[in-house]
Amino acid sequence: MQPDLLERQRQPLLIVISGPSGVGKDSVLQRMKERGLPFHFVVTATTRPKRPGEVDGVDYFFVTHDQFAEMIEKGELLEYAIVYNDYKGIPKQQVRDALASGKDVVMRIDVQGAETIRDLCPDALLIFLSTRTEEELVERLKARKTESREGLKLRIATARQELKRVDMFDYYVVNADLRLDDTVDTILAIIHAEHHRTRPRVVTL
Repeated sequence: MQPDLLERQRQPLLIVISGPSGVGKDSVLQRMKERGLPFHFVVTATTRPKRPGEVDGVDYFFVTHDQFAEMIEKGELLEYAIVYNDYKGIPKQQVRDALASGKDVVMRIDVQGAETIRDLCPDALLIFLSTRTEEELVERLKARKTESREGLKLRIATARQELKRVDMFDYYVVNADLRLDDTVDTILAIIHAEHHRTRPRVVTL
């Protein structure tokens, strides 16, 4: 194998884990962290209120609307969007620093944000998480009991539309109930295979 190909295969990947609300993106990332995997997990900035058990700087950077607006004005965000009436965004420098360190970078973002990342970085690796059925997804959203009735209706309607965007992604992974480790194993297998492509992804931001 040519030395330059080997070198390109060692380049870090930008891995996007996305999917509708309720598919378990947070749970998947938490299990990956618990395994001590050698990835950099991007922390998203958000204006939404902190939920019970969440830690600032670990789960999200919780900021005010004024602080978020300042980040936009200074060009500090790789992408940002309004998600269920609150802003979420990816700090640009955090991602660049992590890639420069040689680590694979994992970010958890909504489907709209994943589309933006694909436009900015065509070689990003996009993984779509889903449930086995739409009905199962709806039941998960109902069981969370974190939104008002109107908020729940909005999330369900949005999730149904996001399920139609799966063709934009490189891989489709089902996160079945009580099979979280299987989901993580599948994602790790994908990442392992991607590092052995004859035409490696080259991430530039």
